[in-house]
Amino acid sequence: MASHESAHGAGPEKTYWYHGDKAAIQRRLRRIEGQIRGLQRMVEDDEYCIDILTQVSASTKGLQAVALNLLEGHLAHCVAEAQVQGDAAEAEAKVKEATDAVARLLRT
Repeated sequence: MASHESAHGAGPEKTYWYHGDKAAIQRRLRRIEGQIRGLQRMVEDDEYCIDILTQVSASTKGLQAVALNLLEGHLAHCVAEAQVQGDAAEAEAKVKEATDAVARLLRT
């Protein structure tokens, strides 16, 4: 059974809902990593600032897509599971985690 607890202090024995999507998430993050390396090269090569900003935007959108996918999964799995188990306090805590994560994302 998948654990839906906070990852703080989680060891390798923990498996979260996204485990089945892990390869896809990692591919997307590697693609973003490549974009960031490309940005570094663009700056090193004194590329035009607007071209660099265009690539920054693409990288940012990629990270936002990963974040949205994780947030959606948290709501669909972690929050929903707490509700199904009838643990109102746990469900409320999971919603608060999601709300805090959205607030952090909006501040960036």
